[in-house]
Amino acid sequence: MALLAGTGLLALAAQATEVRIAVRSAGKPVADAVASLHSASATAATKPEAAVIDQRNTQFTPRVSVITTGTRVLFPNSDNVRHQVYSFSPAKRFELPLYSGRAAPPVTFDTPGIVVLGCNIHDWMVAYVAVVDSPYHAITGADGQARISAPAGTYTLRVWHPDIRDNQPVERKITLAGAAADATVDLDLAPQKTPVAPADDKLRALQEKFRRLKEQR
Repeated sequence: MALLAGTGLLALAAQATEVRIAVRSAGKPVADAVASLHSASATAATKPEAAVIDQRNTQFTPRVSVITTGTRVLFPNSDNVRHQVYSFSPAKRFELPLYSGRAAPPVTFDTPGIVVLGCNIHDWMVAYVAVVDSPYHAITGADGQARISAPAGTYTLRVWHPDIRDNQPVERKITLAGAAADATVDLDLAPQKTPVAPADDKLRALQEKFRRLKEQR
């Protein structure tokens, strides 16, 4: 009987459970919120993933990403101008020299935390990378919804958004026991003014030409 009970517990732990997460602020759905489940077993199950953050129309795409620790991220440049990607965030400091096309080497993100990306050439380009030590994560869509599948167990549900006050994620305990679960998280957001690219393409071209002339000196 004990053997059978132990086998049942192992089967329950291995069974994937879906968590449906709704993220709101002031009663409205929040897009681009990062949700992740954390526990000792989640950390042990973490493996590097494959990720790409492109640069199109002088913007990072996607604006918000979530990856696991150890992931190597590619930064292709699909624009017809060069970019210089950098981060001063404690979780990952790096700088890619001016480049175009797919010449930039991948960058490995090996420390959990939030990494803010920028471009030294185009000041309005900003993106966010949430590096998590858990394979159980997702980003909310326009409807504020996200779904995560994870084995049964007790986790810390962590939700973060670029506009969250004090940059501190909301956390709560959640237990998965084999049946689908629902969680609603309310965020206190302080919307930041997002840098906007100049509307005049000619102005952008002149800025790029000026920067190239500076490099040649």
